[in-house]
Amino acid sequence: MKIDLLLTNIKELVCVSIEGKPLKGKAMSSPDVYQGQAVAVHQDKIIAIGETDSLYKSYEADIILDCSDRVVTPGFVDPHTHPIFLKTRENEFEQRLQGKTYVEISQSGGGIRSTIHTTRNASVLDLYKLAAQRLERMLRQGTTSLEAKSGYGLTTESELKQLEIIRQLSDRLPIDIVATFMGAHEYPQEFKDNHQAYIDILCKEMLPAVKQQGIAEYCDIFTEAHVYNIDESRQVLTNAKRLGFRLKMHADEIEAMGGAELASELGCVSADHLGMTSDVGIQALQKAAVIPVLLPATLFSLGSKTYARARDMINAGLPVALATDFNPGSCNCDSLPLVMTIACLQMKMLPAEALTACTINAAAAINLEHKVGSVTVGKQADLLIWDIPSYKYIPYHMGSSYPETVIKSGRIVTFPLNSTDGQ
Repeated sequence: MKIDLLLTNIKELVCVSIEGKPLKGKAMSSPDVYQGQAVAVHQDKIIAIGETDSLYKSYEADIILDCSDRVVTPGFVDPHTHPIFLKTRENEFEQRLQGKTYVEISQSGGGIRSTIHTTRNASVLDLYKLAAQRLERMLRQGTTSLEAKSGYGLTTESELKQLEIIRQLSDRLPIDIVATFMGAHEYPQEFKDNHQAYIDILCKEMLPAVKQQGIAEYCDIFTEAHVYNIDESRQVLTNAKRLGFRLKMHADEIEAMGGAELASELGCVSADHLGMTSDVGIQALQKAAVIPVLLPATLFSLGSKTYARARDMINAGLPVALATDFNPGSCNCDSLPLVMTIACLQMKMLPAEALTACTINAAAAINLEHKVGSVTVGKQADLLIWDIPSYKYIPYHMGSSYPETVIKSGRIVTFPLNSTDGQ
């Protein structure tokens, strides 16, 4: 049989989950790893995994890559990013170094509101070009699928504009993008003293408009004391669920205020951040099968002395996932390898657990586990080829962990990417 691509003599093939299912609890530290194997790819799918000699005899490939000194892993999946914005906020980084907290900066007019101010009136062309550059950097570092949120406009027009840019990026770049509507990212300045008026706009105008245009699968909300409280979050998410959105939450990042419990109550696919989640919150996540998406680079960037309780969550049998939280303010990090390093050093995750959390479990956090996240026959051929001793080297080598070759949907990605400008 004639096929497109054959990877042979793979020194270390990290399938993660040969069955293609998320790994929970202790299973996260025992991914499926094989030596001397080959992977056959045709069109965009993995069609066979087996001994090199056997696959050589069975297939005639247009391209054969000898991986005898290489490690092969699934492409990374980043289930929490905010890539649609105009300007970065490095001035706030300096303010935090001088002692100001994230909340203090936000309440003084900085933070998310400052990004809203610059992004609302930005052109589609400018936002598209900047986002495409950011996603290319992520792809170079092995991220082949991701979730992208709106949330830097907080008007119906601006939120729809951001989601349309996400749709264009997904159509034009060699990367799978799942779109999330996050009009409940902050309260706009004009509604800072009238929260209910803005919630009414969210529920009666924005959510129906996004649903009608079919440009977002998820609805997310920033549940925290200085933004949306538990009752406000329940109101927004209940309306989103009624319209057919899948749900996500920014929960318990700064304080344990019941965000994890609300995510469990409403059946969210994931609860993200969870830096301060309580025992009760962890138990609720486990009972409701909510995936915890941990964002250690954010806490690192904010100078936190405490991190999410990854070990307790893994011990509770949860399928922990990791994400960058790439954004212009609290975490300008586009590297999942760096996130893996921080997860290992600060949350005491093992390299195998970190890799599992950035692949199959991350895919499950955005409902893509049937398609990506593992090297499994029948799945999309998203593969990374690494010139490293073993997969454990990825978090160990800090700061420049780039795969040698990125394969997306069965095709070798070449850089720079060729993508048309946003319209």
